[in-house]
Amino acid sequence: MTDIDPAGVKCVVWDLDGTLWDDIAVESATDELPTPRPEMLAAIDALAARGVLSSIASRSAPAVLDRLTGGRPEVRERFLAPQVSWQDKSESLRRIAKELGIAVEALVLVDDSPYERAEVEALLPGVRTLAPTDVPALLAAFEGREVTPESRERVHRYRTEETRRAESERFQGTREEFLRWCAMRLTVGAATPDETPRALELAARTHRLNSSGLTPDRLRELTASDGHELFTARMTDRFGAYGVIGAALVDRTAPGAWSVPLLALSCRVAGRGAAAAFLFWLMERARQAGAEEFRVTLRPTDANLEMRILLRQAGLRRADDTPGAAPDAALLARSLHGDLPKAPPYLHVSDREDAEA
Repeated sequence: MTDIDPAGVKCVVWDLDGTLWDDIAVESATDELPTPRPEMLAAIDALAARGVLSSIASRSAPAVLDRLTGGRPEVRERFLAPQVSWQDKSESLRRIAKELGIAVEALVLVDDSPYERAEVEALLPGVRTLAPTDVPALLAAFEGREVTPESRERVHRYRTEETRRAESERFQGTREEFLRWCAMRLTVGAATPDETPRALELAARTHRLNSSGLTPDRLRELTASDGHELFTARMTDRFGAYGVIGAALVDRTAPGAWSVPLLALSCRVAGRGAAAAFLFWLMERARQAGAEEFRVTLRPTDANLEMRILLRQAGLRRADDTPGAAPDAALLARSLHGDLPKAPPYLHVSDREDAEA
């Protein structure tokens, strides 16, 4: 196994036959499933403790998943968005990524079959594939990395997300009515010291809702420099707490302007108005502080189209003549005079200082 960057791994997808367990489930003479390999279950648990999700992609009869759910619930509960069918592994991985709301490139496949690994590598070149013998090296790649409270709770929060999705499918009403029923609350304020590791994690791990791809090292450096402040956003709803879902670095060194070198939000809140609400809160706070212009650094990628659309809808336009734009980035700007956009009506937004008063 070549070196793997753990910062880019959000979910490890496991094959069943020959990987999670030794035998072939559909060839069993009874409904009893093969016994999972203890070292694989231990690896799944170790990854979960570091905030890495696990799923299943198995070319087998769908009934195997039903048997896993009914016969070994303690094993089944380790996996999110499992796919057990006769479809190609590459298609299973696409479905897992879609259900989890993450980029396909954030998946790693563990499969004993060279053919299956080759099929995924050919059709999904951004996905890393490993043999079961590579699992110890995969675990070693995560050793020594800081684990934030959000990381430790990530698997639980994704399970809660499955509950939200199921409730959404049962809900009798419009999407906006469902979001209003969820009673979402966004609380924004200056980052506390214990939130900084999570902000660094968002900078490294988010792609869909990331304005600039600023590296954690650069973010840490800028946060500590004069004239810069880090803001974070937390969200809750009737199902529970999301934790810290957004981070924004603000540069106030230019007279009369607030510049945002990084705006990053968790993909778990995509489509719920949180990104827009966080951005609009920053714009209003900038105006209250006396700024006349608001700027955001944007590095366009294949993944951050959603962020690009949001910035345009917020009235930000390219400002090539504005100092500070990096060669691979665009500097977007807008005036803070006149009316500013408002958060969606179904999302309550408050300042952290007010919430704690």
